[in-house]
Amino acid sequence: MVKQTGLKPIAQNRKARHDYHIDDVVEAGLVLTGTEVKSLRLGRASLVDAFGSVRGKELWLQNLHIPEYTHGTWTNHEPRRTRKLLLHRDEMEKLVRAVEQQGVTLVPLSLYFKDGYAKVELATARGKKDYDKRHALAERQANREAQRALSDRSRR
Repeated sequence: MVKQTGLKPIAQNRKARHDYHIDDVVEAGLVLTGTEVKSLRLGRASLVDAFGSVRGKELWLQNLHIPEYTHGTWTNHEPRRTRKLLLHRDEMEKLVRAVEQQGVTLVPLSLYFKDGYAKVELATARGKKDYDKRHALAERQANREAQRALSDRSRR
């Protein structure tokens, strides 16, 4: 059997960068069952309501929706079960410290296969206020208009 190499994206949480200020990004592994992996290989997952939590000294990913595998039998998995995150001890302690002391949230940004292993890109993030979101939107709009004006000027 040939070993997979490279990245194969499965799902992205596009709204996370809109709703949160992203501080630090870490790659973590996931503990999955067989039917979950098969469902992910079909490209079926949703990170919309997912978040990371701390229990003791372990990190868990909650509300990640991986639909049931269509060809699965009675051994199929629960779609929204809590899944354990795999990290190096120093990375885990740093994230636990940040969540407990600084009051940040653990938000998954993307889910992908890396060299055949399911990985999640996890970020420590602070929630944005409504005025921050409006400011970011106005800034993006101004940059877009400036680029459009420059390209129109260069065409003439």
